[in-house]
Amino acid sequence: MSDKIYGIDMGTNSLKIYQKGAGVVVQQKNMIANVKRKEREPLAIGDEAYSMYEKAPTNIEVRQPIINGVIADFTAMQIMIQMYFKVARGKNSPEGLVANGNSEFYIAVPTDITEVEKRAFYDLIASSTLKTRKIRIVEKPIADALGAGLDVLDATGRLIVNIGADTTEISLISLGGIVQSRLLKIGGTKFDEAIQQAVKKKHNLVIGMKSAERLKMQLASGTREDEDITSDVMGRNLITGLPSRVTVDNHLIFEAMAESMSSIIDAIRFILEKTPPELSMDIMHDGICMTGGSTYIKNLDNLIRQETGLNIMKVEDPELTVVKGLGMIMENPLYERMAYNLQESDFQ
Repeated sequence: MSDKIYGIDMGTNSLKIYQKGAGVVVQQKNMIANVKRKEREPLAIGDEAYSMYEKAPTNIEVRQPIINGVIADFTAMQIMIQMYFKVARGKNSPEGLVANGNSEFYIAVPTDITEVEKRAFYDLIASSTLKTRKIRIVEKPIADALGAGLDVLDATGRLIVNIGADTTEISLISLGGIVQSRLLKIGGTKFDEAIQQAVKKKHNLVIGMKSAERLKMQLASGTREDEDITSDVMGRNLITGLPSRVTVDNHLIFEAMAESMSSIIDAIRFILEKTPPELSMDIMHDGICMTGGSTYIKNLDNLIRQETGLNIMKVEDPELTVVKGLGMIMENPLYERMAYNLQESDFQ
């Protein structure tokens, strides 16, 4: 039945669930909070757990189960998934999701990871308390491209760059398959860490990741700006040990992020160099499609345009393209072959 089919995108930063016939029904931070040594009894998950991040006492642990695009904490991730469904604790979840014997799951999995890491996404659902009839795997770049509105079935080369929280995945797609793919351990979190270090070095101020993220969204730019833009940030002064406030400018943020930006550009160039000539012609015509939450950074598209000479296509709600692509595969029989059972795959 259509209301028993779900697509799940387990991103580093957020967890998204698509329900067939209803659209995206869950979009929450991918975090879990629990009292130490009581991991199976979480205090909070999702946005509620994120509100505790960097503020919890020592006996409460707040963490992300997904690191660098793969499952780092299998048990925590499985508990989170189960808690979004009624079967988790014998009561209705806020979203009212149901997983019974007729349920089917479509799981988005990064392409450029090991077979063991891919298998973990399947096992997460297969070994859970969720009662499922079928679990199908979808290559994340394929779902990403579909959700971005690209036609992935024809013999046209499509280059898609997904800059997420922990990773950047660059993929060349044609005829419903992946011709080239590269996964970098660079994303929004790497930018935030670089901003933290830059503020600490210049202003002797220790700031949290949330504060670094706010500075990124307010001041970051993919290209150097002549205009001076500033923002205040609060933290702990390294010299006095007291709470303090400093003013940070956009030039400091640009310098902090420059190295990571350069690595992304180099990876895009690497894929372009490996692209067959006929597909290169398609990319020259259509350009690069940018997705992922980090594409909200101002002028990031201009940077890639300047460095590659290619047009850039940005999409609405770039952080939702993968889960929307899963929805298209679930809703449209034309894309059914984009998903496969584990037994059909190369990793067994």
